[in-house]
Amino acid sequence: MERKGFAKLVDRLEADDVLIVTKLDRLGRNAMDLRTTVDRLAADGVRVHCLALGGVDLTSAAGRMTMGVIAAVAEFERDLLIERTQAGLRRAKADGKTLGRPQALTAAQQASIRAARAAGISLGALAKEHGVSRAAIQRVEKRAA
Repeated sequence: MERKGFAKLVDRLEADDVLIVTKLDRLGRNAMDLRTTVDRLAADGVRVHCLALGGVDLTSAAGRMTMGVIAAVAEFERDLLIERTQAGLRRAKADGKTLGRPQALTAAQQASIRAARAAGISLGALAKEHGVSRAAIQRVEKRAA
């Protein structure tokens, strides 16, 4: 309900309307959010059909059970993906790999930029001189602080 477009849609729905969604993830971010949304719509007399589940009515007993199982499995898969990603990042750090994209400026260039900024040279002038954005110059300053 926090999404403006969805809240506007829900305001237009009336009792006996049918809301058709392509997939469950269009209704909520997790199993609890999904259940809350469907329950609220059902309380307003709105039936919710999901095309990915063969058009099943999520407000019916069978639909609720199907929705609960599928939402729980999807949430479980998402949690597993997060765990694997975090483990991979930890392993890469432990192996000494540098994460993220490479820095555009060498250590010598960064030292030169810090000295130039201390001397009052503008961000724009330094960005132009080094062929980078003003934001890149600001990041150099920020890392030094």
